[in-house]
This record gives sequence, C-alpha cells and structure tokens, in this order.
Amino acid sequence: MKIPSFPVIVRGASVVAVVLCAGRLGVAPPTDVLARSRQASPPAATDAALIERARAVLERVPLIDGHNDLPWALREKVKYDLTKLDVGESQPGLMTDIPRLRDGGLGGQFWSVYVPASLEGEAAVTATMEQIDAVYLLAEKYADTFEIAGTVDDVERVFKAGKIASLAGVEGGHSIDSSLGTLRMMYRLGARYMTLTHSSNTPWADSATDDPQHGGLTRFGEEVVREMNRLGMLVDLSHVSPDTMADALRVSEAPVIFSHSSARGLTDHPRNVPDDILRELPKNDGVVMITFVPGFVSPKGGAYYKAQQTERDRLERLHPSDDDAQEAGLRAWRKAHPEPTATLADVANHIDHVHKIAGIDHIGIGSDFDGIDSTPEGLEDVSTYPALFAELLSRGYSESDLEKIAGRNALRVMRQVESVATELQSTRAASVATIEQLDGKQ
Repeated sequence: MKIPSFPVIVRGASVVAVVLCAGRLGVAPPTDVLARSRQASPPAATDAALIERARAVLERVPLIDGHNDLPWALREKVKYDLTKLDVGESQPGLMTDIPRLRDGGLGGQFWSVYVPASLEGEAAVTATMEQIDAVYLLAEKYADTFEIAGTVDDVERVFKAGKIASLAGVEGGHSIDSSLGTLRMMYRLGARYMTLTHSSNTPWADSATDDPQHGGLTRFGEEVVREMNRLGMLVDLSHVSPDTMADALRVSEAPVIFSHSSARGLTDHPRNVPDDILRELPKNDGVVMITFVPGFVSPKGGAYYKAQQTERDRLERLHPSDDDAQEAGLRAWRKAHPEPTATLADVANHIDHVHKIAGIDHIGIGSDFDGIDSTPEGLEDVSTYPALFAELLSRGYSESDLEKIAGRNALRVMRQVESVATELQSTRAASVATIEQLDGKQ
C-alpha cells in the first residue's frame, strides 16, 4: 500500500532530512546495534541533537499512541467534571495534560474507554458508554487541541491542522455484553478498536491472565472478529491468551493490533506477545504497539508476576470465601515486594526484539499512561516520547524507521482495515448471530 506523505507542521523544532537509505528499505539494524540494546542507554540518547531530530520526525508524521487511560482517571478523580480538573493546565497528579502532550509531540491518541472486568452485563455497557462520552467531553472543552477522528483521513486532516486526533478504544469484550448490536453501536459512537478481553475471560474468549476456559475463541468469538472486520473496527489482541491470539489471526480478514503489549521473549509476562505470534504477525500485516508498563518491560517482570500469582493462590486457599481478606493480603504482599522498576532503555529493548522477530513494519507505541501506577525511568509522562525516539536513533534506527514506529505503521493498518470493511460491506450483511445460537449458552 502507498504510504501517505505528510506536510511539515512546524511546532517549535527544526526539520532535518531523512537519512540512511537502508532505513527506507526496512533493513534491520546491524547485529552490533541489536547487541547494544541489551546494555545501558548510551549518553548520546539524551543528546540535544538527537532529541531535536526526534522532534522533527514527530512534526512530519503523527505519533499515534495506542493506549491512554485518561478517561478512567477523570472518572475516578472528578467524575468527568472538567471544571474540577483542567487538563489544559499542568496536572502533576496525572501523566497526561495538554501542555505535556504538546511537548511530547503527540499526533493521535486512542483513548481507552476501559471499564473493570468485574463489571458485567448492562453495567459494563453503561459504564463504557460513559467512558466514550468522556472522550467527546474532552474534545468539546478543548476543541483547540483535540478533535474526534474516525478514519485515517480524519487523523491526517486533524494532524495537519495542528491538533491531536482523538479515537476511542474499547478495552475488553465484556463491554459489549455478548451482543453484536452493542458492538455496532459502539463503533457508530466512535470506538475504533476493541480489545477482545481484559483481565478475565469473556463468555467467548480467553484472557491471558485467567484460567483457560474456551481454548481461545468460541464460535461466537470468531463471529465477533468477523463483524469487527465488516465494521472496520481494529481487532486488539492485548490482554488475550496466546490461543486467542492465534485464533484471531486465523479468522481475521484484516490486520490486527496489540494496543499496549511488549515482547514475551524478553519479559515472560502473559500480557506480552510470544515470539511464535510475532513470527506470524507479518502474514497478517498487523502491529504491536509497545507499552511502557514497567512490569511488562523490566527483565524481572516475569518472575515478579509469577511470585505474585503464587501469593494470590496461597491467599485464595487460606481465605476461600473472603475476597476482602484476599485483597488485603495481596496489598500487603505488594507493599513488601514492590514491582520491579524499568527504564527507557528497557522499552527500547522490546522495540529491538519485535524488530528482530517481526520487522520494522510491525511496531508502534502504546504507552498506557494514566493506566499504570509507575512508569519507566525516562518515560514519566506524555512529554517524554521524543526521548524514546532519540534513544532509537542512538541505536542506529533511521528517521524513516522512526516514522514507521511513530505512526505510519498504525495508519497503514487502519487504512487496510477500512479497505477490508468497504469490501465486506458490499458482500456481507450485519451479523445478527447470538451467543446462544453459536455456542449454546443461555
């Protein structure tokens, strides 16, 4: 597919030329570059010249972040009352505000419209609708900064106007209450991806962090993927089990995304993408949007997760009917065993790994800012994206490579999803199948 060109939008940094022909061809960094990725970040990563080059890239191409939980933070802190929390000003209690978004060079944001997996049925649907409404509330109050986008053309237009394109991402299939009609209405309201599960299984798909129940997708789960393809809604495989990943890759007629995941080959956490799935991803032409969650990128993250699960299992045996006692015990364990810390270099290592296994065309960014309690050193908030891209430049990535990671890859996937939807809508009616019909569930 032809990659669109973007005019230069000057936002305060000088523009430098694209270099390194090998980068234009998508050639992987030399072996010595990949080897250096395992070492501490070199001093050049913070060099002003590299930061300037990184900023210039983000002026040419919209930086698309696959996941930010600001809507849920606003719900928790002020019940969406933007008169009580003005993100147009500096907000030290958040990782996201408009001054820092401008500083970080963000061009487009998938705002997570997350609701907890503990919410089920109509309660989950209602809360998700309120979360989608929060995305619109932000765009209305800060119309000089945010604009709702539904298509790639919208994203490009909004970026050219110097604003941040805003899209919604449904974080978990529990939000649709096993209803394809609800899925369609959420799409019409602006949801442009849906993560098939969150932390728990849905009635039709297995989560990465729950006991397997279905062996991946059920027949209804496959129908959900097909209907998302028909709608033009991105199929998001963050949070799902490897079996669900494999089933979705088999069923989907359009590229998929992982909106906020990293590489399991480096950090053995179930929320990350295994190498065998990464090897299959180029066939689908999808993208892994590397996350900044410390537990998912720290080399010690996998061992920490396993130790935490062991403690959780012990508490469940000790207090089999007392959820409060289990949670209190787990909080005490976490206080005594803090989550491993991570660094910007750790995040760059995961980018290197996905580059090595899947290729430069299959990498994006999915920070998870304001959905996490801690951040990697050097990636504390939304102002710090240029530092990550400067680090990649120091490792031998070309500016063309950075353009792909920043946004061209995500936009390519979105455009292909839109194209597939156009074709399917000409040959396939909306599905009215139910979970009862396909899976025999009451």
